[in-house]
Amino acid sequence: MSSLKVNQDTFEKEVLQSDIPVLVDLWAPWCGPCVALATTVEEIASEYEGKLKVVKLNIDENPMVAANYKVMAIPTLLIFKDGKVDAQLVGLVGKDKIERKFKSLI
Repeated sequence: MSSLKVNQDTFEKEVLQSDIPVLVDLWAPWCGPCVALATTVEEIASEYEGKLKVVKLNIDENPMVAANYKVMAIPTLLIFKDGKVDAQLVGLVGKDKIERKFKSLI
């Protein structure tokens, strides 16, 4: 399974009301580091299917979500647990660093 695309309308249902932790990839198509990080995000989505939900949110199309979470730079990864941000990673980060942030939640 690959990551799920979410928007302002589906964010609450897919992220905030999720029964399992959620990794949210905030990105934009013009962002080089975002495109580079996409492969890693997809790997995580496949490897942790059923334990971690992975969603992608295009900030150009959904600026209100980015503003609500004070996202100032992309790529930003937000890790949600029980509807709240548990961790945040900014920039092009490695898979091991991302995994360390959510492994204790699953």
